[in-house]
Amino acid sequence: MTRIGLVANTDWYLYNFRLGLARYLREQGFEVILISPPGKYTDSFAQESFPWVEWRVGRQSLSPWGELSALRRLARLYRQETLDLVHQHTIKPVLYGSLATRLVGSQAVVNSITGRGYIFLSQEPKALALRQVVRPLYRLAFSRPDTAAIFENEEDRSYFITSKIVPARRTWLIPGVGVDAERYLPTPEPPGQPVILFASRMLWDKGVGVLVEAARILRQSTDLRVALVGEPDPGNPASISPEQLRAWTAEGVVEWWGWQADMSQIYPQVNIVTLPTQYGEGVPTVLLEAAASGRPIVASDIPGCRAVIHPEQNGLLVPPGDAHALAQALNRLASDPDLRGRMGQAGRQIVLQKFTLSLVNQSTLNVYQDVLAHAH
Repeated sequence: MTRIGLVANTDWYLYNFRLGLARYLREQGFEVILISPPGKYTDSFAQESFPWVEWRVGRQSLSPWGELSALRRLARLYRQETLDLVHQHTIKPVLYGSLATRLVGSQAVVNSITGRGYIFLSQEPKALALRQVVRPLYRLAFSRPDTAAIFENEEDRSYFITSKIVPARRTWLIPGVGVDAERYLPTPEPPGQPVILFASRMLWDKGVGVLVEAARILRQSTDLRVALVGEPDPGNPASISPEQLRAWTAEGVVEWWGWQADMSQIYPQVNIVTLPTQYGEGVPTVLLEAAASGRPIVASDIPGCRAVIHPEQNGLLVPPGDAHALAQALNRLASDPDLRGRMGQAGRQIVLQKFTLSLVNQSTLNVYQDVLAHAH
């Protein structure tokens, strides 16, 4: 039986974004092993009967000795698990995992680039310095002939090809991790004042501060509610403190609903979904879930978000960091229920045509089969 390892830098990433793929692969006769640092979702893996293996790695640490130790641990883990293929997600698993397979010398490799993010898109001095280090590491990671690179949007794919980080022939475009269109279903809008939803980790980089400022602008002339769903991420330097979230709630500018286990029960409670993120995304799953649920979406005009939103059809794009433009777009939708209805219906159709979990899983399996064929 072919053994496939799904690797990420957090257990919540595997649980929230790759559990559907793991189930699909098992149905197709593969043995799936989940690999990540420990967290609150690891018990859920056991409940799903998936083997989980701990890999200790710091998400933000840059200590040379600590990072070398993490690389060695992953190489040892790969050797012990005798995996046929590893599918690695996020920067450190992609870089360290690709180097680890060189040491072990047996696994085929699939690397998912889930967005360029801060390092490749920011012009801050720290990002520019990190970029000079990360680029050659990426080139090394993708230099093996049996390595595939999956990109979620064409802009990221083109950037990596033109930067000569990965050859075009080893790239695939799969738009996101997919959404279960049988779970996320259109529902009638809730009665009462419109509710705008932001659902993500509580990070400044995700545009939470911009949304709060837009909410303050809207409060001056419009009667609506803004709800934040998600938790702070203490492992991320851009995390927003619980104290700040509670302060905004006390001010009355937003409502913080915290972490919600079942988002399919949240979308029916809202009218509009927004993601004013600051940097490029892969393909934001929250936008796919919202569109599948028949909700219009407003997001930043950046890579990833542009892959989902067809302006004036299923949502609106606004310049990143522009609270006034965001407020204007949200107000337009909040004041026009007919427009919301049309955009919600169009968004559902767009998801069914391109972004369903079944389509994404089949495309991912096609990549695996190609890479395994080259490896053997």
